[in-house]
Amino acid sequence: MSIRQMIEQKKRFRRYEARKKQLPATYREALDAIQRYTYYNAPADGENLLRLLDDLIGLFEEAVANGTSLQDVIGDDPVEFAEGFIRNYPQPAWIAKQRERLTRSLKNVTEENGPTGGEGH
Repeated sequence: MSIRQMIEQKKRFRRYEARKKQLPATYREALDAIQRYTYYNAPADGENLLRLLDDLIGLFEEAVANGTSLQDVIGDDPVEFAEGFIRNYPQPAWIAKQRERLTRSLKNVTEENGPTGGEGH
């Protein structure tokens, strides 16, 4: 990533933060909580994370403008809401490869050793 791209991402994040400050307190607090969650579970690259945050705040801004309640936006399960939102943004190729590698490795181990875990059990 170039210095120019990093600077642009920082500017975009500042614009996001400024937009967030314009939300009513309850929406802002909810967005903060979802944002914290996305830092642990969202795309690892800055561009996709910024797209996710831009889209998320757009959803909240639209809800406020339309008078939609926070409960109607998020639903009964905030984790499912956040996870569903995150699924719309691709993970970097390296994480997908590592997930496939882990799955393949564990599948090979369990197939080789059978249901009891193999030798010595």
